[in-house]
Amino acid sequence: MATGCKSSRPLAPDGRALSGKRHHRGLIFVLLASVGVLAVALVAYWYSAKHSETAQTARPSAPSAIPISIAAVNRQNVPIYLTGLGTVQASLTVDIRSQVDGKLEEVRFTEGQQVRKGDVLARIDPRLFQAALDQARAKKAQDAALLAAAEKDLTRAKTLVLREAGTQQNLDQQLAKVDQLKASLDSDDATIATAQTQLDYTTIVAPNDGRIGVRLVDPGNLVRASDTKPIANLVLTRPSAVLFTLPAQLLDNVRAAMARGPVIAEAFDQDNQRKLSTGKVLLIDNAVDVATATMRLKAIFANEDDQLWPGEFVNVRVLLETRKNAITIPTAAVQRGPQGLFTWVVTSNYTAAPRRIEIGPSTGDLTVVTSGLADGEQVVTDGQYRLRVNALVRASKIVPEATK
Repeated sequence: MATGCKSSRPLAPDGRALSGKRHHRGLIFVLLASVGVLAVALVAYWYSAKHSETAQTARPSAPSAIPISIAAVNRQNVPIYLTGLGTVQASLTVDIRSQVDGKLEEVRFTEGQQVRKGDVLARIDPRLFQAALDQARAKKAQDAALLAAAEKDLTRAKTLVLREAGTQQNLDQQLAKVDQLKASLDSDDATIATAQTQLDYTTIVAPNDGRIGVRLVDPGNLVRASDTKPIANLVLTRPSAVLFTLPAQLLDNVRAAMARGPVIAEAFDQDNQRKLSTGKVLLIDNAVDVATATMRLKAIFANEDDQLWPGEFVNVRVLLETRKNAITIPTAAVQRGPQGLFTWVVTSNYTAAPRRIEIGPSTGDLTVVTSGLADGEQVVTDGQYRLRVNALVRASKIVPEATK
């Protein structure tokens, strides 16, 4: 039996099947309507997000605190130092030379040796000088014998004159001869002393305590008193002196300190880290160097441990005075502006405020403040470049008390 097939086409409202063309039009309409709804939704979302961003941009943001480093204003005793560059000098420097001409026969010192006054350092060949001394002594003995004979002749001449058997002229001649021989003996004594001194010079001794330097002449060489090159040199380093300079405008301060009593001087190495020795200022030079506007000073150090070496450059720190109970802040807190010196102060509500100050001398990392600050206030030591008046601040680091 034949079975009827149902049609797959959609039906119209009246129950009739739609045509294929009308079916495709319906699908396109539904698709376009969906796309339109999606586009409207996207536009609405974009507008809402943009409006929210604009509102957030327009809304003022709360100011953030500026991170800074702070330090407290303290009262303390502050030593005031002056520092200058100096050169170590031996208290005595002596060139060891020969005072006579001859062959250097022997050297008895070791280079770098510490010697005492009177120690034998070298010897010159003494034979010629010994012979000259012997000759002078022989000449004196000869003149002494002649004087003895002349004195006897003088005695006889006096006897003859008394007996009227001799002439006065003969007596006067004998008297003159005796006086001449006595003068010859005095000359012989001087010649002997000279020869003895020349002989003594052949033994070279240390004129004072000190340290011997490098030997410049070896044994066997001929040396002369006129030589410009010494055999060696001897320096006395205990004590040692340091010649250093300070600005000339500090002259009155240094003189006032020396008038109060001994001025302590400390010698540091070239890096200014290690203290080498402690002494005192000995003198101020008698004139200011106008070319450099500096004054020269000399300090003396016992140098018992030989920490100071002649010719070495050192930093000399002079204790000028000690300020009692002075207000101090770290030097990094001091700022310079169009109106002069100032510092940033942290207020009680954690805001920054500039404060004009007047300062005194500085020592190490500390600066003495003479006016503008009170004990216990807090000043900014780092981060000042970001600050403005009444800016909110946050202490990210508290600077400890500065080193002296």
